[in-house]
Amino acid sequence: MVSVVRYHEISESSHLIMNPLSLEKLLLVGDICHVGQGTRLLDLACGKGEMLCRFASDLGASGVGIDNHAPFLADARARAAELGAESAVTFIEGDAGAPPDLGGRFGAVSCIGATWIGGGLLGTLELMGRWVEPGGWLLVGEVYWSEPPPPQIEQKYGAGEFADLAGTLDRFDAAGMDLVEIILASSDDWDRYAASQWLNVSDWLVANPDDADAAEVRQLRDTSRRDYLAHERRCLGWGVFVLRARV
Repeated sequence: MVSVVRYHEISESSHLIMNPLSLEKLLLVGDICHVGQGTRLLDLACGKGEMLCRFASDLGASGVGIDNHAPFLADARARAAELGAESAVTFIEGDAGAPPDLGGRFGAVSCIGATWIGGGLLGTLELMGRWVEPGGWLLVGEVYWSEPPPPQIEQKYGAGEFADLAGTLDRFDAAGMDLVEIILASSDDWDRYAASQWLNVSDWLVANPDDADAAEVRQLRDTSRRDYLAHERRCLGWGVFVLRARV
């Protein structure tokens, strides 16, 4: 079977940001959190590291990214070199759910679209809280339901795994976190993220027609495309939620 990670390697091969988030909105996150010279960030499950690289090159920050997938980290290091930020960022291959000693706490800790690292949102928030400085920022990228999903779509993502925006707020409250800002993906953000994956898969299939995984990759693309157009485009929301520990 084609692994989820392999499919993402193919379908997101052209992506710098591996979520439905525009560059403009990514930089807005940095503005909201006053990221600048002297800001130290930790990005858990950092993927290709675009946020850290951009915050370092454009805003003067520094930081550490952790991910368990070596090819994504190779892309992250290449991107840091391309942007002249290689001295400001470090990328570590390992389990983002169990970081090694990182030399103290950070002004901002992020987990953008990968709350599975802590077994879900609440566990990931607890993990992030161990690494953030008092008064620092927690940045969580998370799915929410913009309208109730049909049963088959909820089951696809895990029954009860996500909530609507008010229910997501309840989960933040339960974790002792104050929600202070949100940056939500628009329909166009979602379209650009989803549709570009269809093109990436098509390009890969043209270049690799005899690959042993070709038929399954095509089927995964076809299924995800139909789910998106039939249901997810109207009911699946996503955003970056900016939090601080409640005082």
